Amino acid sequence: MKFIQYLTLSVVFAIAVTFLSGNAYAQPAMPKQAPASGWKNGRLRVSNDAHFLSTTNDRPFFWLGDTGWELFHRLSFEEIQTYLNDRYKKGFNVIQAVILAEFDGIKKPNRYGAIPFNNFNIAAPNPRYFELVDTVVKLCANRDMFLCLLPTWGDKVTKDWGDGPAIFTEKNAYNYGKWLGNRYKDDENVIWMLGGDRPPQKDTNDWRPIWRAMARGIQEGTNYQAFITYHTSGGEKSTSQYIHKEPWLNMNTMQSGHGGGHDVPVWKWVDRDSKLPNPKPTIDAEPNYEDHPVNPWPKWDPKNGYFDNYDVRKQCYRSVFAGAAGVTYGHHAVWQFYSEREEPINHVDRSWTAALDRPGAVDVSILRKLMESRPLLERVYDNSIIVSGQGEKGEFMTAFRGKENSFAMIYLPVGKKIKVRTTWMKSSDIKGWWFDPRLGMVVKGKTQYRADVIEFTPPTQGVGQDWVLVLDNPDYQYRTPLQ
Repeated sequence: MKFIQYLTLSVVFAIAVTFLSGNAYAQPAMPKQAPASGWKNGRLRVSNDAHFLSTTNDRPFFWLGDTGWELFHRLSFEEIQTYLNDRYKKGFNVIQAVILAEFDGIKKPNRYGAIPFNNFNIAAPNPRYFELVDTVVKLCANRDMFLCLLPTWGDKVTKDWGDGPAIFTEKNAYNYGKWLGNRYKDDENVIWMLGGDRPPQKDTNDWRPIWRAMARGIQEGTNYQAFITYHTSGGEKSTSQYIHKEPWLNMNTMQSGHGGGHDVPVWKWVDRDSKLPNPKPTIDAEPNYEDHPVNPWPKWDPKNGYFDNYDVRKQCYRSVFAGAAGVTYGHHAVWQFYSEREEPINHVDRSWTAALDRPGAVDVSILRKLMESRPLLERVYDNSIIVSGQGEKGEFMTAFRGKENSFAMIYLPVGKKIKVRTTWMKSSDIKGWWFDPRLGMVVKGKTQYRADVIEFTPPTQGVGQDWVLVLDNPDYQYRTPLQ
């Protein structure tokens, strides 16, 4: 029987689902789909120079993602609206959520009593479960947001850790991918992300054939219109180390993560990816989450503390300034949507609703606005413009300039005097702005004679006093950063 024909069996399996996931008739009704309000952004695509992102209507795109991994599994329709409204207001334009969730996502029903597959049969997707996914696709479109769908968390492919079970083979991965692709082929705001916190290959184990089959199914189901990326596990090996040459992979990712301590050198990994033959855009799809315990594995030492918004800013700014096409933010309570209904995971210290307004979420929205204040697709990573003042680890600075040498930005994680080489700028004068990434405020720009090397001093100095130095060619009359 063909894969899609199994959908007609949903009525037959309804009784089984009732007994296996609780009294379905006692569950609240699934909300109706939210009608799309005319999505005008086109589909996501790779920019012409292959390093960045744009849309099919030729708009530059800065990826500002938020990790809402357990959204379909743990939230009600009303809670989803609360979450999306908040993220939209803060400037997020990508939401990353998992269809087959990590925490018993196969057997534990969502808030409406539905499990993903009738009778736990992967060949029989439960339409009632996917109605909520359909609705969220539309809700995101109404808010000008892309929805980055993970077809499954990685433990359903390889059981290194997590609840599993590992249920995928090449055959059913292809069928599932094709069914998903066909279901959402007309939704231009859908992005696909395979992997789910797992490497495609490890030691003698190679799961690439399964992911390759799932990607092929998605491609065929969407008539080859899909944008596909991959969420790998933490560490210095990005997807470029495993699957860079795969034709279905549109964008590389890495996970600087939570287990390597502070100031993991993600900028080096981004630069490495950017210099590969036949480059692809790359992003840090999981930097350290705000309020996540530092180095919690195998056992967390409370003396290590939690990552704060300063940690978030340092990693996000430095990966983007090194050439990343954007970045994904995460909060430790939000990704798991922790509430009193759920068991806390890894020492979560507040509910997800209380975490929505944590400062890191505002900080990364400021980053997006700053990047969009200058030509977004013309960035060239160039730390050679920093003559003196460069530091290591927590003090390491990153810098980029425009391809036409009309502007540059330098991120200083610690406020200090620096000397900057300006010979790349072909003008007699130079305009410098000090931008405060903590508050999103700009110190009034000052135009001065452009010497070959200029010393700049930020308004405040010291650890925790991070700044961005914005340098402009006055002839281009760029607007004030962030406006």
